[in-house]
Formats: sequence, structure tokens, C-alpha cells
Amino acid sequence: MTAFFPPDILKAAESVLAKARAKKLLLVTAESCTGGLIAGALTEIAGSSDVFDRGFVTYSNKAKAVMLKVPTAILRKHGAVSEKAARAMATGALRVSGASIAVAVTGIAGPGGGSPQKPVGLVHFAIARRGAAPHNAECRFGDLGRTEVRLDTVRQALAMLAAEIDRV
Repeated sequence: MTAFFPPDILKAAESVLAKARAKKLLLVTAESCTGGLIAGALTEIAGSSDVFDRGFVTYSNKAKAVMLKVPTAILRKHGAVSEKAARAMATGALRVSGASIAVAVTGIAGPGGGSPQKPVGLVHFAIARRGAAPHNAECRFGDLGRTEVRLDTVRQALAMLAAEIDRV
């Protein structure tokens, strides 16, 4: 049986887990547009349970508010696909878990749902770490197709996790 994920994603996930293990860090994910694929990539690797705490799939605004404590005012004013929502998702995931580092993603994978201000392929990322200010990134992958936008989002999230672990 072959793995669900492309080899580069599995290699990146293995690297993230090894880095987290070496520094005794616990990871959490908060995902919207990827629907749990980041958590899936991490848990595809045997032995991930020693550094992966949990993953939240918060596809709806209600789920973001209830599970991650994202303020509904942020969702109303800025929308679910925004820097502020991604940051609130990451800090919320840390707050409700036992993890050391959280990565959050929210975006528009397509094929529909985009607008001139928020086109298909727009994804907001955030990293939160206990004792440090959260930071974010925005990627505009373009209308590559739903699967490619989601896989590119996983790649970027894993790269951001690796970089954050290196900062510890």
C-alpha cells in the first residue's frame, strides 16, 4: 500500500517530527481549508504520537469560535479567511491544548468561493508558540485546482513549523 501523501510532504513531516522530538516540543494543528491534511501528514509517520498532540478541523465559523475560541467579532469584521482569523486560530489551539507550537491555516481552495479581494488560492497561515508572539504568512497559490492548493498549503505549513522549531 502506498502513502496518501506525495514523498516531499512525507519527508517534510518526518523532518518536523524529528526536530520537535529533539527539542521535546508538542505540536497542534488548527485547519480549515486543508480539512485535517496537515495533521494527516504528521500522523502518517509512525511514532508521531510522542510529539503530535492533536489536530482541530474547524471548517465552519461556528467550529472556529467553539473549538478554538476565535472571537466572533474577528470572523464578522475580517472574515474566516484573514490574517486575524489565522492568528486567533493558532493562539486558540495553543490555549485549548497542551502543545508548545501551533500552526493554523485558513483559505479558499476552490474551485468556487473566491472574490477579487480573496481569490481562490489565497491562504493565511499563522504560527503560535508558548512564550513568543504569533506570526503569520499569506500565500496566493492561484487557482491551481483544489487538491494542489490544499497540498501546497500543507507544504507551506510544514515548512513554517520546521522554521519555528528551529527558533526554539
